[in-house]
Amino acid sequence: MKSSIALMALAATIALPSTGNATSAQDIADPAIEKKDEIEFSADTLDYDFENDIVTANGSVKLDREGYTLRADQVVWNRKTGAVTAAGNVRTISPEGDVAYGDNITLTDTLRDGVVDNLLLVLEDGSRLAARKGERFADGSLALDNAAYTACAVTSEDGCPKDPSWQIKAVKVKYDPIKKRVSYEGARIEIFGLPVIPLPGLSHPVSNENRSGILVPDIKFSSANGASLAVPYYFNIAPNQDATVTTQVFSDVAPMINGTYRYLDEKGAFQFTGYATYSSRIPTGSAGPLPNSTRDFRGYFATSGRFRLNEKWTVSQSARIVSDRTFLRRYDISDDDSLRSTINAERFSDSSYLSIAGWAFQTLRSNDPQNRVPIALPVIDYRKRFAEPALGGRLQLQANSLAIERVEGQDTQRAFASARWDLRKLTNMGQEITFTGFARGDVYHSSNNALNETAIYRGNGGWQTRGIATAAIDVKWPFVGEAFGGTQTITPRLQIVATPGLKNISLPNEDARAVDLEDSNLFALNRFPGYDRYEDNVRATYGIEWNLDRPNLSINSIVGQSYRLANNSNIVPDGTGLSERFSDIVGRTNVGFKDIVKFTHRFRLDKQNLAVRRNEIDATVGTRSTYAQVGYLRLNRNIGSQIEDLRDREEVRVGGRYQVDKYWSVFGSAIIDLTDRSEDPISVADGYNPVRHRLGVAYDDGCLSLGVTWRYDYEDTGDAQRGSTFLFRLALRNLGV
Repeated sequence: MKSSIALMALAATIALPSTGNATSAQDIADPAIEKKDEIEFSADTLDYDFENDIVTANGSVKLDREGYTLRADQVVWNRKTGAVTAAGNVRTISPEGDVAYGDNITLTDTLRDGVVDNLLLVLEDGSRLAARKGERFADGSLALDNAAYTACAVTSEDGCPKDPSWQIKAVKVKYDPIKKRVSYEGARIEIFGLPVIPLPGLSHPVSNENRSGILVPDIKFSSANGASLAVPYYFNIAPNQDATVTTQVFSDVAPMINGTYRYLDEKGAFQFTGYATYSSRIPTGSAGPLPNSTRDFRGYFATSGRFRLNEKWTVSQSARIVSDRTFLRRYDISDDDSLRSTINAERFSDSSYLSIAGWAFQTLRSNDPQNRVPIALPVIDYRKRFAEPALGGRLQLQANSLAIERVEGQDTQRAFASARWDLRKLTNMGQEITFTGFARGDVYHSSNNALNETAIYRGNGGWQTRGIATAAIDVKWPFVGEAFGGTQTITPRLQIVATPGLKNISLPNEDARAVDLEDSNLFALNRFPGYDRYEDNVRATYGIEWNLDRPNLSINSIVGQSYRLANNSNIVPDGTGLSERFSDIVGRTNVGFKDIVKFTHRFRLDKQNLAVRRNEIDATVGTRSTYAQVGYLRLNRNIGSQIEDLRDREEVRVGGRYQVDKYWSVFGSAIIDLTDRSEDPISVADGYNPVRHRLGVAYDDGCLSLGVTWRYDYEDTGDAQRGSTFLFRLALRNLGV
């Protein structure tokens, strides 16, 4: 309860600050006195020394003036000097929400400026500044002596005090509440109590707003470039625009600069990234660098953006261009072996879709001529789905055109129009029957066909046409019941597809090359991945799917095969699983146990001797913090080396992470090429060829993140040479994170 000992007259005299005589009641009542000059306060007891004009408040004292608040066990106000001295559990709150704690504080009667001993300042974003002595000025800024700053928690989960993971200590610190920025003199950063890095001239923001400034540097060492230091600077251009410019210096090669610009508005977003340096290089296939006289610009540029023009139209683009084939790997930017650039205008409605696009590619593969790489422009695709049933089924139309050009190579133009009708029925016995009708008309034109090195992809030059008509019936009959403590579903499936003989081999093949029978396309009308090849003849596809669902466990498995009335070797080579009357046997199994086990196995067995033609395993065991991953793939199709799209290979991928304790973890991964000459005659692998492995250790407590990663690359391509790379990562909350 607040004390009412003080007389009303006394309360009136202290309602306004003054350095002279007591204010009269008439002055209090004068409406000309501005309310902003009032100090509102409360206390358990109040004493007034009339002789010295000193007001002393004791017990849960609270003073408020113009958004500034002071709380303490005792407050002494000298009305002659205007000094306000507080002691005992002192706390002040600024209008910006910053809270300062201290043993003793002396302020002017504005409550804005003054001196604090043993200051602790809790800022708006939760970070803290502590100092032996601090002075606050009339503008709200603070000057601190022998201060420390941290954004980490200083108490444990059970409320006990603890040392922060990191802190910045400095001789002088200044905090500007208007700019929300902290500046240091003589600063150094301490991690786990150890002084690590001096930080001359350091300043940083202390709010959730984006502000310009230096971000956390990136330190790396590699065999190709030596030691490197990257220092990024962030520019907050506007609320919807920003940029980051990074200067990167190396001990063994010329420096490099890179930058990223980002833009966002109500219609969409755009981003541009660029890297640039000036140096010599080792071309792919060369044993040494180019002479210094041929030092030249090297760089990489990438853009991406997507804008919604209105409710129906969207425009998107992405472009990636690099100066040479080894730049991205040399500077550890990307491992891609080709770069894709595209532009696409799309129109969406409830029942239709239109896309007008263009595609271009830049190859980074050795011995792959750029002048043979296609440019697709334009690529037009239109689809229309009718809401009203047609003969009881769903009708969809499609129109598509494509033009592919090469500087030196085969050129192809294609256009087609198609219609597909699907009718789904459920019988009284539970069968799901789907009837499908499909018709398509194609027009092709190609030239320079002889420049295509793969004969089965060439087709005939000039104008070609093709008509496609397909009828299909697909029957599923699920049987559901209880089994193994859960629900079991067994679903036999039969599909019959009939298509008259087609002019396949006379047409060029640009988009249907990497054909391979697997579970995902077993029951497709056309098992080819694109439009240029289409399966004809009559075939029956049969299989069975099994599902088991029980608490914490789910299993899904499918296996199937198809039979054709005639073989298919005219358009697919032996080894794809589709060339003969009986196809190979394909299947897939998925197993999930809680969130601990995820397992997928895909296979293809030779129909004659059950030899494994495809064996693929992906497994993850563990939790989000501790887990192991294994991936294995072997393609043993025995297809000739002249068809690059269908070369065999074998590889294994392993990785994992082990959470040592709450904050520390170790991780690693490896990729090993197991391909040998029997699988790929033109492969340089010898059956065990490591590609890359990495090993690292990391610490992350939400405030401090640090780690060291070692990576070793085993492949040489020009100046992207094999060797070790060490990456040092340090991220501090509120400092570039």
